[in-house]
Amino acid sequence: MDNFFGYLKNIFFKGLFLDDFSILLSRLLNSFVVVLTYFILWKITEKILKNFLKRFNIEKTLSNFLTNLVMAIISILALITISIIFGINTASILASLGVFGLAIGFAAQDILSNIISGLFIFWDKPFVIDDLIEIKDTYGKIDKITMRTTKVVTPDGKLLTIPNKDVVNNTVASYTNFPNLRLDIDFTVDGNEDINKIRRLLFKLVEADNRFLKKPEPEVVLNKSNDYNIELIFRIWIKNEKDHIAARFDLREKLNDTLLNENVSMPYETIEVNLNN
Repeated sequence: MDNFFGYLKNIFFKGLFLDDFSILLSRLLNSFVVVLTYFILWKITEKILKNFLKRFNIEKTLSNFLTNLVMAIISILALITISIIFGINTASILASLGVFGLAIGFAAQDILSNIISGLFIFWDKPFVIDDLIEIKDTYGKIDKITMRTTKVVTPDGKLLTIPNKDVVNNTVASYTNFPNLRLDIDFTVDGNEDINKIRRLLFKLVEADNRFLKKPEPEVVLNKSNDYNIELIFRIWIKNEKDHIAARFDLREKLNDTLLNENVSMPYETIEVNLNN
């Protein structure tokens, strides 16, 4: 049997500079126990942490950040423990990594930049999970914020992963970070139409609609005078800003139906072309 283990040692573990094959097995077994212990520790810590965060009503973004941070700390402690079991000098490894630190820094500068930007997002909180935001031409709901990326779900169901440095370096428009949101519905009517009549019609349209605020009051303003019509904007504040897309479509349709039913002329600009023979 000893010859058999010696044979296996020469085939699979030659060059590992271990005193004995049994030592390797013992270290592997101890490492397994360490991993299992830290896994149980993490599950217990996770449960306690979730209950604590829930008890104090900590919002999702900060909750996820703290959970990931604790998990990272436990994982690092597990790796250090396993390194000690295998007799690895962690101080020497860190010193060796320092020699290549500059090269690694250049190679991973984008990753480091995203991580630093992620810390700024967690610190400044320009938005949190479930907020509706717009970054450049991207609009959607914040699904998840990690140390490296921000995940946004668009209205058509696409999940976009945006590097945190792009978020930090661009203007972010939040639709949900302010108490209320105003909807602007633009439309055109004949230049001879009575604007006050249109105001009365539209104010009556939303008078009993609980989705919209009474204060600030809605308003109809003249935006532009064209050659064939005038452009008006119906401005109204919505209570639940997260419903602004559905409310905008619904209000635009009802506005159009109301004006048509009241015989309000809404001409399009036309061009008349005369051909001379």
